[in-house]
Amino acid sequence: MSEKAVILKRGKEESLQRFHPWIFSGAIQRIEGKPEEGDIVTVYTNESKFIARGHIQVGSIAVRVLTFEDEPITDEFWYRRIETAYHLRTSIGVAQNPINDTYRLVHGEGDNLPGLVIDIYGDTAVMQAHSVGMHVNREIIARAVKATIGDSLKNIYYKSDTTLPYKADIDKGNGYLLGGNAGNISTEYGLKFHIDWLRGQKTGFFVDQRENRSLLEKYAKGRKVLNMFCYTGGFSIYALRGGAELVHSVDSSAKAIELTNANVAINYPEDLRHAAYAEDAFDYLERMGNNYNLIILDPPAFAKHRDSLRNALIGYRRLNAKAFEKIQPGGILFTFSCSQVVSKENFRTAVFTAAAIAKRKVRILHQLTQPADHPVNIYHPEGEYLKGLVLYVE
Repeated sequence: MSEKAVILKRGKEESLQRFHPWIFSGAIQRIEGKPEEGDIVTVYTNESKFIARGHIQVGSIAVRVLTFEDEPITDEFWYRRIETAYHLRTSIGVAQNPINDTYRLVHGEGDNLPGLVIDIYGDTAVMQAHSVGMHVNREIIARAVKATIGDSLKNIYYKSDTTLPYKADIDKGNGYLLGGNAGNISTEYGLKFHIDWLRGQKTGFFVDQRENRSLLEKYAKGRKVLNMFCYTGGFSIYALRGGAELVHSVDSSAKAIELTNANVAINYPEDLRHAAYAEDAFDYLERMGNNYNLIILDPPAFAKHRDSLRNALIGYRRLNAKAFEKIQPGGILFTFSCSQVVSKENFRTAVFTAAAIAKRKVRILHQLTQPADHPVNIYHPEGEYLKGLVLYVE
């Protein structure tokens, strides 16, 4: 074979026949054509039958599959995939929505574009590559995004220095692929948010909690709310709109507290119901009294790798036990895990153990996940990373 190709070991095509989009290094018999990291390779079974085409990379996941069809990866391919992703967002009502211009346009494997994330904030798209292959193709992807969305899109910011493989020998620098406006206020269900894609976490905002924030608003009326790990204050601002009696936002980052206060100010200026504190979450929970009857726990990922799972579950138990101990009778707890390696069952067991430790009677009101613009490829269940519980505590 003269092309760049990956030949699988005998029998290792079974997961690909089930359309799972990852090929692990242990499944490979040999590599031909001397591909470099990020190149397109064609994948063959041990019997030389075509099975997939995708990006090759260094690491345990050796190939991320772009297509199971024997088709070339041309400019037209990228345009078609971006158009399909955009059509999904318009069909579910998060794109082209007069009260919402904040949504995820591309969610990696969920949109058959493994290694690529694109979030839309008003007139700006923020793109992140999690694979060298997507990094290599960033310019054509940007053109496809612009062509698909049209004149309403003014800026495309590329932000991948923290998401690309750290060993990859490439220039990972952030920068604008289109436009250059660094200031943006976007709208989520009628609320305004400053988005700091230059210095903020992820792409600048946690889009994946949009529907869960909206649900919280329905429970906030008359309640005393504590938003732990508040980041830029999303849950806090929905609670204020929902009629909360008071809202306290806590984050260990002074920058996050600054952004929270700025977001409160553009929605509810001079609102004395809100206060924010830059403090360690566990320290705050330890010293606070029984002052709250609605608590949100939305911590950063406690486990990014399977070898840290045990410690992560201990952390979730400890955090939730303290919240159960302190929340007022009749209180509601919104608690989340965004760790992909923590399964729904792992998380639920950790929270239930915490309830038992605190000796509280607890009922499940809702079981939550990521929103529809973060779709899960049915052949790639690993894409379901966000899990949450809404609990009534007697």
